[in-house]
Amino acid sequence: MAGKLIIISAPSGCGKSTIIGDIMDRGELDVEFSVSATNRKPRAGEVDGVNYHFLSDQQFSDLIAEGAFVEYEQVYPGRYYGTLRSEIENRVAQGHNVILDIDVRGGVNVKELFGDKALAIFIEPPSIPELKRRLIQRGSDSEEAIDERVGRAEYELSFAPRYDHVVTNDELPRAISEVETLMRDFIKK
Repeated sequence: MAGKLIIISAPSGCGKSTIIGDIMDRGELDVEFSVSATNRKPRAGEVDGVNYHFLSDQQFSDLIAEGAFVEYEQVYPGRYYGTLRSEIENRVAQGHNVILDIDVRGGVNVKELFGDKALAIFIEPPSIPELKRRLIQRGSDSEEAIDERVGRAEYELSFAPRYDHVVTNDELPRAISEVETLMRDFIKK
């Protein structure tokens, strides 16, 4: 039996990676993580093929031309991220459920492509001011970068109605539980 796709998208700072990580770490659901591709350089500690498929600008461009991506986006100027078709199709064909951690436009595109074989979950912050507070508290970005992320988040929130479910991450344990329940119910169908 073919596996299913679970798409999880959110603006930066909404806890998407934390939620996915917690669910994956517990290992209670039969899901595998889809490794995205990017043309950015690896950060300290990141491993090619584990955190991302790190590609050169030319490799990324060639794969776009070949139609190798189910979705890709220029998330920031000159910075591309995408999901390789092979990452999904091979795993799903083998009966594995695959979780995609992708940007909001990519999530909408993949949902449209796979229809009922995909569950699309949007994680939203309780408010824009709370999102900004979280990004500041993280301490990893400049004030300018935070303002850029907040501005982008306001735009990305407009995509929420195009997802199957919207989960507000106002309390992390509750949001994790809600996402896990949605995933479990979808996998059982």
